[in-house]
Amino acid sequence: MTYAVIYASATGNTKLLAEEIRKRMGEVECVCFGTVEEAGTAIEADIIFAGFWTDKGNCSDELGRFLAGLHDRKVFLFGTAGFGGAQSYFDQILERVKGHLAADNEVVGTYMCQGKMPQSVRKRYEGMLEQNPGDERIKGMIENFDRAVQHPDETDLKALGEAVRQVL
Repeated sequence: MTYAVIYASATGNTKLLAEEIRKRMGEVECVCFGTVEEAGTAIEADIIFAGFWTDKGNCSDELGRFLAGLHDRKVFLFGTAGFGGAQSYFDQILERVKGHLAADNEVVGTYMCQGKMPQSVRKRYEGMLEQNPGDERIKGMIENFDRAVQHPDETDLKALGEAVRQVL
C-alpha cells in the first residue's frame, strides 16, 4: 500500500507525529513526505495521512486548502492542539477539519493529541492573570499550558501508532 504524509506544523508537534507515521509505515511505500508547500497537489497514493496544528479550533488555512483539493482519496487525519486534552474537544476539531474534504473522499482514521505551545503563549496568559488576579479561567489556561509542555510524548506516539495500525 502506497502512502503520503502531508502536514502543516507551526511548532514542530505535528511534524513529530508525521515522522512517527513514516517510521511505523516504513520508507519503501512512501511516495511523498513533507509540508503542504513541498507536496503540491498531484499525489498518487493509496492513503494520504494529512496532519495539522489547531488554529482557532480548525486546521490551518494551508492544510484546509490542501484537503479541499483532494478527491476520491482515502484520508487519515492527524493533528495536535495546544489547548485541552479532552477527546470531546479533539472530536469537535476533527469534525471541522473533515468539513474541508469533498464528499467523495473517505476518512479512514483520525488521531489527535495535545501539543506544546510557544513560551510566548504562557507569557500572554501571565499578563492576563496580572490584569485579573484570581481569575480561575486564566489560571486553568496556565495549568493547561504547563501540562502541554510534555506533549506529544511517548504515550501519544504509541496511541498514534495504534490508530495507524487499525487502518491497515
